[in-house]
Amino acid sequence: MLTCRFCGTRLTRTFVNLGCSPIANEFIKAEALNHMEPFYPLHAYVCDHCHLVQIPPEQTPQNLFNAEYPYFSSFSDSWLAHAKKYTQMMITRFGLHPGHRVVEVASNDGYLLQYFKEVGFPVLGIEPANNCAEAAIAKGIPTEIRFFGNLTARALATEHAADVMVANNVLAHVPDINDFVEGFRILLKPEGIATFEFPHLLNLIQRNEFDTIYHEHYSYLSLHATRQVFAAHDLTIFDVEELPSHGGSLRLFVRHAANGKLAITPNVARVLDKEDQAGLTRIDGYLGFEPKVQKVKRELLKFLITAKEEGKRVVGYGAPAKGNTLLNYCGVRTDLLDFTVDRSPYKQGKFLPGTHIPIYGPEKIAEVRPDYLLILPWNLQREIVEQMKSVRDWGCRFVIPIPELKVLA
Repeated sequence: MLTCRFCGTRLTRTFVNLGCSPIANEFIKAEALNHMEPFYPLHAYVCDHCHLVQIPPEQTPQNLFNAEYPYFSSFSDSWLAHAKKYTQMMITRFGLHPGHRVVEVASNDGYLLQYFKEVGFPVLGIEPANNCAEAAIAKGIPTEIRFFGNLTARALATEHAADVMVANNVLAHVPDINDFVEGFRILLKPEGIATFEFPHLLNLIQRNEFDTIYHEHYSYLSLHATRQVFAAHDLTIFDVEELPSHGGSLRLFVRHAANGKLAITPNVARVLDKEDQAGLTRIDGYLGFEPKVQKVKRELLKFLITAKEEGKRVVGYGAPAKGNTLLNYCGVRTDLLDFTVDRSPYKQGKFLPGTHIPIYGPEKIAEVRPDYLLILPWNLQREIVEQMKSVRDWGCRFVIPIPELKVLA
């Protein structure tokens, strides 16, 4: 029996069923192309009680975040700029100084902590993927290579109690959300501040961002649901920001419930009201999403088939996890998308899971001069269009698949 990972209520209500899909970040090496590739159900449910949207844990975090985990945050210029801006904001807003310890959970390759370290803050990263952690350590960022939760927090609390804790795009990645949040209660100092960023479920629904559903993302989060989770662990959300990153995200500012020095801002009520108006505090707000997803599939297939019949060449830009959900759900293979390119050398020379579309370096675009460039990491549209603006020289046009198919002039 499936039960909610937060409140334990039996899960019976479908949010969206995307069929079966491979693990989105398990890129295929050439020598393994003829091997069996496992596909797992990608079926999202919504809890009738707490309204947490979630998928069952088809894979363990140990299998997903392993020594070959391919996502390195530092390959996105806009994400580095986002991290640097965050650092400056936190120092200014909360009067932080180098006596304050900053701990980041899921610190990846040190993309954010490097900016705190530059200005003298003691920092600690906690990162389970060996290769990402080793990249951070090579930058001089002290990093614990382990998963975070209650036990890790207790082991670190004596020497590394945190004034600031950061958790960017990781809350959705944990199957035991209660154990994870309890770790913050333990490791955060009594007057400490934790921030959490994650894609906002409201945007996923309103903008058809179904491709952000994949097996690494166990939960799809709203302020309405997360406030219940934090409250269960004596933590209070005292402020919230709406951010443009990852198709529209929330940044939560969290403190211990007993710390009354940080007042709850009107932003919390404002975002909760927005979610209430959209129906996210009632089960009916989660119904009717699947037909909109099916429409995106039909539009993309119609475009790719028409382009192929007209003798046009379409290639992809990027090899993000979200792109693999999109392509597998839509059934796109090399008969419709010749190849894709990615800046990360960890992905180049491999093949997308499920679809087996080859991944090259960005220089391949200029070699073949395609007619269309399908941007798979659509959340980085502006950055990619600027980086690849030279393709317009031969008349190539950019294609954005989400929230609805759009060909840029």
